[in-house]
Amino acid sequence: MNVLIAAGGTGGHVYPALAVAQALAQRGHRVEWVGNADSFEARALSRTDIPLHVVRVAALRGKGLAGVLAAPLNIVRAVTAAWRLLRRTRPDVVLGMGGFVAGPAGLAAWLARVPLVIHEQNAAAGLTNRLLARLSRKVLLGFEGALPGGQWVGNPVRHAVRALPSPAQRFAGREGALRVLVVGGSQGARALNETVPAALELIPAAQRPQLRHQGGRTLAVAEAGYRAAGVQAEVTAFIDDMAAALAWADVVIARAGASTIAELAACGLGGLLVPYPHAVDDHQTANARALVRVGAVTCIAEPQLSARDLAGWLAAMTRDRALQCAQAACTVARPDATDDIVAVLEACGGAA
Repeated sequence: MNVLIAAGGTGGHVYPALAVAQALAQRGHRVEWVGNADSFEARALSRTDIPLHVVRVAALRGKGLAGVLAAPLNIVRAVTAAWRLLRRTRPDVVLGMGGFVAGPAGLAAWLARVPLVIHEQNAAAGLTNRLLARLSRKVLLGFEGALPGGQWVGNPVRHAVRALPSPAQRFAGREGALRVLVVGGSQGARALNETVPAALELIPAAQRPQLRHQGGRTLAVAEAGYRAAGVQAEVTAFIDDMAAALAWADVVIARAGASTIAELAACGLGGLLVPYPHAVDDHQTANARALVRVGAVTCIAEPQLSARDLAGWLAAMTRDRALQCAQAACTVARPDATDDIVAVLEACGGAA
């Protein structure tokens, strides 16, 4: 079976799609990808042997009047390019997993009468998937109820995270300062880079937790903050081995992207979530509710995030409490998400 995956823009779309691509390849299926050049997906795929076909497409929102007027022509061009790609590659099924490229690719699949499967990662469905849902053979959901009539399968999580020991096993025998992992998502988070160092400065040195901090594009802000606060922390732009970082941590301070929620549930890890306030339709706040409901995390809106409140939260967190949060996170995991998506693709693509 030949599968064409359309996904791009951010790690929240690309990493789940990569997990599905790897599972498909392991089952002997051919996988190709459609995305943008000089993009997150292009950089991620450069470390794999998955072919990337480029279809240029830009966001429909937030481009001003000129962007609105040019949008119809740009969409027609992108759909035409995607349709030509489908004629050339002849996939048995197309999987749309979000990002701007998924729209033209999905519409082209419908026009070419190639079975289309879409997967919506977020609790609040994006514009592209709301439109494509009516054209799709199957609609799959990362969060229950995100789209009417969709099948809830959960979000794919990379195997290394799913394979981690249980929270009880990981926490057994741990001593010393609390271990805090700060993750701003694939792009980083300036608010966390500014607030976390300031919060640590307010905690007496003998009571401070250990810190691992992924700073992303504003890494220098975090580094300067820790230097000014006189706080020792391991700060990097990106975390290559996220599974190892999650295994090390007692709690996490993070954004609330769909992949982050899925990974915290899959491995069992609680903490504090600060949803990105400018996410389309505020979908990160909706995502966070899955872990808030079971008591795994505390959710704070970014405008309400202060160094003093964060310092208080950290000072009150114990390892026993962290273990309780981690075990609560496990209760919302969907460990078979990747396999369930592959099974649907095989059924729609005729390989079942």
